[in-house]
Order: sequence, then structure tokens, then C-alpha cells
Amino acid sequence: MNKPKWSVVSVIPRDDYTLLLTFSDGKKGIYDFKKDLECPLYERQRNIAFFMQAKAMYSSVVWPDDSDIAPEHLYEASTEIKA
Repeated sequence: MNKPKWSVVSVIPRDDYTLLLTFSDGKKGIYDFKKDLECPLYERQRNIAFFMQAKAMYSSVVWPDDSDIAPEHLYEASTEIKA
């Protein structure tokens, strides 16, 4: 079965609170996480060392405390970059 186009296949967290994402359809994009830091759910991500532990799992981006972010949102809200 094919994954939806918005499935995250890789993520590189960067120290400016952005995520460099690659999706299953080949799209590459930058997602600016700074606005999400105001949400209580992402309080731990305010610590840059914790933020940098982001991993691509379950078609999304996940942190060690099991917090995640909707992959459909990441796909729609990321700024596409041409590789």
C-alpha cells in the first residue's frame, strides 16, 4: 500500500526551530516551528536540546515524550524547497 503524499519520511531539526522535512511524494520543505512553541503541548520543545531530538516516525515528526505534529499540517504549512 502506498503512503499518503504527506507522510514524513525524514526530518532534520535545526537550531533555529525549523524542521527540514522530506515527504513520501518527494516534496522537501522547511517547517517553522517557532509559532508552535506558544502551545502548552510543546512546552518541552522550547528547550533546543529537546527540540533537536525530533525523529520521523509513524509518518510524522515525534519527540521522546511522544508529542507529535500532524503530518498533513506539516505538508501544507511547510515552505517547499527545490533540491
